[in-house]
Amino acid sequence: MDGGLNNLKKHVFFELLNLAGRAFVLVGYSDDVLLGNRRFTAEEKENGIILVFNSKMNFMWDDYGITATLVFGTSPQKCFVPADAIRAVYSPELNAQFTVSPQPKAVGGQSERLSTKTRIGQPTVGALKTKPRKQEGSVMKSAAKKNVIQVDFTKKTKR
Repeated sequence: MDGGLNNLKKHVFFELLNLAGRAFVLVGYSDDVLLGNRRFTAEEKENGIILVFNSKMNFMWDDYGITATLVFGTSPQKCFVPADAIRAVYSPELNAQFTVSPQPKAVGGQSERLSTKTRIGQPTVGALKTKPRKQEGSVMKSAAKKNVIQVDFTKKTKR
């Protein structure tokens, strides 16, 4: 992942920590994440785990990620969270969040994002299988647009 993006995560984290006194970090599953002798549960592997850091904790965020001793239940665990595994940094007190989408997995040496030309015309996984509504003045000019759903964001008045 881009070092600039990881630096932005770090900056947002410390800003939220300074303003609210604590910051929440959503960590996606990765073999590189170390949570002491604790392991990711099946649900955490799918959705990630939320770790809470406060300004009184002893931790270090360097170029690679966050190193800290975190307490799970009553058991302190030495942990390391790579910056690339951090999916979101947020603060409920400030109603603020910074979210990053996970990197696509490599397919045949290329990322999924780079291999889209092999999937042109195929709906993406989880794509809605509804036909787009034709709007006034809207003409479908190619078959590739048949998977596009148009949304009208104009404000409707209540009656």
